[in-house]
Amino acid sequence: MKLVHLPVFITLVTSQFLFSQESQEESETTIYNSKGFNIGLNIGAYFPNKYTASLYDGYGFDIDGKRNSFENSFMYNKIIMEYGGGYGQTDYIAQALGVAHGEWSFNESDMPANMRYNPSFLIGLLGRYSVDKRNAIIINLHGSKINVSGNFTITTNTSTPINQIPRNIQTFAIRGAEQRLLIQFGFQHLFGENEKFNFFAEGGLNITVAKFDKNEILINDLFIDLAQSYNVAGNPAYVIRKPIGTGYGAFAGLGLNIGISEEFRIQLLYSPTLENVNIVEDTKLKLQHSASLRAYYNF
Repeated sequence: MKLVHLPVFITLVTSQFLFSQESQEESETTIYNSKGFNIGLNIGAYFPNKYTASLYDGYGFDIDGKRNSFENSFMYNKIIMEYGGGYGQTDYIAQALGVAHGEWSFNESDMPANMRYNPSFLIGLLGRYSVDKRNAIIINLHGSKINVSGNFTITTNTSTPINQIPRNIQTFAIRGAEQRLLIQFGFQHLFGENEKFNFFAEGGLNITVAKFDKNEILINDLFIDLAQSYNVAGNPAYVIRKPIGTGYGAFAGLGLNIGISEEFRIQLLYSPTLENVNIVEDTKLKLQHSASLRAYYNF
């Protein structure tokens, strides 16, 4: 090779090397955040507020969807009339309490007033379309079965030899369950230059479909299903349907995105949701919370 061509040769080799390095670096910067469609799974914890938990306080709703009075409530009809000997039948409440008929009482002051939802699992299917390295359109479908708990009281009266009537207030459990489906459409953005670890934020429209599932009380060993009142047997003209409703709100999220490989990524997420749980009258948008682990597969 002539000496005069040596600079040209070095320039060509150097350019090729630099081009190869740039191509490799570009490939590395897009390996975990490239365009494409991801599907994923979500598992987490859901923390609902107690705003609509009063649906399960034993009053129930009539055929027009109006809240019952105490005298028409599910608990009054079950405890006083059906199981308490109100129709001249056996007083199963007295048997469960270990007292004689007439030695117990239940009135409106004994009704539950402290109903609350318990934290529950949140399971979901996820869809994510990356429009570029940092931005994606997301569709989430989450489901949760939420338990509700509270308590109510019954007073037992026992006569004494000096004709005094000491009152013994006993506390018992009331429970319920509700199904919720959260449908979310929104946008997600990744922050930072690190291609394997990124903070991200997301937000969009949230649709909550909520359905009454069950309601029951337990008086010592006596189990009473309050939800039977929503389906009156033998009278098709008087069927009170279990409450169900759809409400609209918004969701947001903050978390950490971790690129595992070209095909897989995981995300750790905290998500507040502004939900309208529209299964009782005059509901309002209220804040709920969840924390989740997501796993995505990239096609």
